[in-house]
Amino acid sequence: MDAERRAQAEAARGFMPADEGLALYEAGASVPEGGSPMLEIGSYCGKSAVYLGTAAEERGTVLYSLDHHRGSEENQAGWEWHEPDLVDPECGLMDTLPRFRRTIRQAGLEASVVAVVGDSPTVGRHWAIPLSLLFIDGGHGTEPAHRDYETWTPHVEPGGLLAIHDVFPDPADGGRPPYEIYCRALDEGGFDEERAVGSLRVLRRSI
Repeated sequence: MDAERRAQAEAARGFMPADEGLALYEAGASVPEGGSPMLEIGSYCGKSAVYLGTAAEERGTVLYSLDHHRGSEENQAGWEWHEPDLVDPECGLMDTLPRFRRTIRQAGLEASVVAVVGDSPTVGRHWAIPLSLLFIDGGHGTEPAHRDYETWTPHVEPGGLLAIHDVFPDPADGGRPPYEIYCRALDEGGFDEERAVGSLRVLRRSI
């Protein structure tokens, strides 16, 4: 990954460690050149989109970055990952879209990253585009995590990649739903694990 772009990704606001972000970029950089687009569920302020968007730019495709930008459950007031300065004072709700757009613009990726603003189940009901890579990093509660898995993994093309963030085999390290959908992908989804870096898992759909 280009050193300047990598520095921009690491400086962007978000919760992804640098080694996991680099592994995510490397997964994206391995998809077929000029092939199907990538999609991430959960954009927040754009950190992961810089990693994946850079890969999409290099591979001649695009990254669709899907988020309602109102924050996941764990981002709300009173929760561990709440950041008060991201609350829109007019409506009292989280609004990460302006920060996301700024991140993508500063990284020079507006031609390679397409923001999709909406909730995952609504967009997913109407989605029909095959995906070379799907990154699941949306809501970490049981219902949203399993719903994202069920809605979006059917769109991963044969030989395509599924990346899941915050996978913690030990319950003491983090919540269970991302680990549960990782297990589902291995047990029932036709995916094989290719790489594990920190809490990031990268799997490939069997051809």
